[in-house]
Amino acid sequence: MVKDDLNLNLSSAFEETYETIDGMPVFKMLIDGKWRSSERGELFEVHTPIDGSLIAKAQAGTKNDVDLACSTAKENRSIRELPGSERIEIFECAADMLEKHRNEFIRVLQIEAGKTALDAEGEFDAALQRFRFTKEEASRIFGEYIPGDWNKGTTEKMAMVIREPVGVVAAIIPFNYPLFIAATKIAPGLLAGNSVVLKPSSTNPIASTLLARVLQIAGVPDGSINLITGIGSEAGDALVESEHVDMINFTGSTPVGKSIAQKAGMKRLHLELGGKAYALVLEDADLDLASQKCVDGSLKFAGQRCDAVSAVLAVEPIADSLVEKIVAKVDRWKLGDPRDESVNIGPVINSQAAVRINGLVLDAIAKGAELLRGGKFSGSYFEPTVLDLVSTEAVIATEEVFGPVVTIIRCKDVEEALKFARQSKYGLESCVFTRDFYRMWRVAKALECGEVTINDCPSHGVGYFPFGGIKQSGMGREGIGYSIDEMTRLKTIVFNLAPAGLGKKEHRAATCKTGFKQ
Repeated sequence: MVKDDLNLNLSSAFEETYETIDGMPVFKMLIDGKWRSSERGELFEVHTPIDGSLIAKAQAGTKNDVDLACSTAKENRSIRELPGSERIEIFECAADMLEKHRNEFIRVLQIEAGKTALDAEGEFDAALQRFRFTKEEASRIFGEYIPGDWNKGTTEKMAMVIREPVGVVAAIIPFNYPLFIAATKIAPGLLAGNSVVLKPSSTNPIASTLLARVLQIAGVPDGSINLITGIGSEAGDALVESEHVDMINFTGSTPVGKSIAQKAGMKRLHLELGGKAYALVLEDADLDLASQKCVDGSLKFAGQRCDAVSAVLAVEPIADSLVEKIVAKVDRWKLGDPRDESVNIGPVINSQAAVRINGLVLDAIAKGAELLRGGKFSGSYFEPTVLDLVSTEAVIATEEVFGPVVTIIRCKDVEEALKFARQSKYGLESCVFTRDFYRMWRVAKALECGEVTINDCPSHGVGYFPFGGIKQSGMGREGIGYSIDEMTRLKTIVFNLAPAGLGKKEHRAATCKTGFKQ
């Protein structure tokens, strides 16, 4: 039985992050080590997708608030002065605190994001592990020594190539993983010696706010971690355009990513944008495995994942059998209040999202698709849906769904499936199901995307393997160590050793004999 209580029930550790006004928690922003209200005192509302009710309010940050946060981050980069070992200790302390407040974070993720207990626990554990992995990630900050004597003209020189922080990183995160994605940007950013200005989604900023408080308590110096909340049209644009920001690390939609790229100027960009992950199921695939993974990949967290299986490309010889198995597995998914332990699929983020998903389903049906399951919604709750015989002309065949829909497109053979997949404007992830090593290798090489998974659905997990997109799915790579590469820049320091007589002097090379006696 689910209780109607939607209070956040936060402990005293987080009392500085909010004040209670008329019984409602009003969250603050973190700037230069202080939790404060926005310049104008304006607020925006935070609603739960569980029933649409108001659960909190947050500060609507202004351009001046953003300027203050960014200038503070630029001026107070004391994180860079801390020895690397101490930075690692900060993250170990933060991880310990996260574990201590595990139940609070999971509850917040369920209430503000509509996640089931399993999904919320998975996100929390991934964020926790990301902090635990900072020891391994730190090894990517090392540099290299280059002797000059392998090149004429530099024989009496040597160089050291070191990695330095880019400066101020603007970390802009989406609604679907408000804790984990914040961790994946903050951890490598601070570890590399950057200051970070974090802007969570205005849809659900609470988990990110609590994470900033954990890092503050763990010892991140004032000004090195700042949190700005607000509507993208003002706070987001001000952050992207700020002269104090050196890098923008954004996860979100392709249209917003393109807009950021246009406004950012000469800043470094790391963009993880939209995707269209096709699952190619070939004749020799294990259909029990393929059907299970395609369903899991399509429905987990109601399909609101950039790495979700967005369409199944089934070759004709096995299509009927595969569809039958998919339908049987979808029937096991129960839609409902995510706090109910028997439920494994909760609401999408809001009713507007449900309306958008419904439009995609109706368009597919109008263009010949057969609705096998679901297709209805109420408020933010969209039924697990199966569409078969989807036309390649349907919008859902080529655009990201971000909803609980298993979209099945039948293809004559692997060649037709590959041709269609390669036409996509996106290039984030895909997967292929086959028992033949040579076919899986050929397909993996042919697909145009940043990551291909063999015999499983795509899943980023903690980020142990690098991931990121090509084409309109973005630029840059996220992952343990790879994020450090993105958030640092190379500096070459050349030493002239000649004054001390330590360099290798040039000598006349031996004469090369090219003639031979007959």
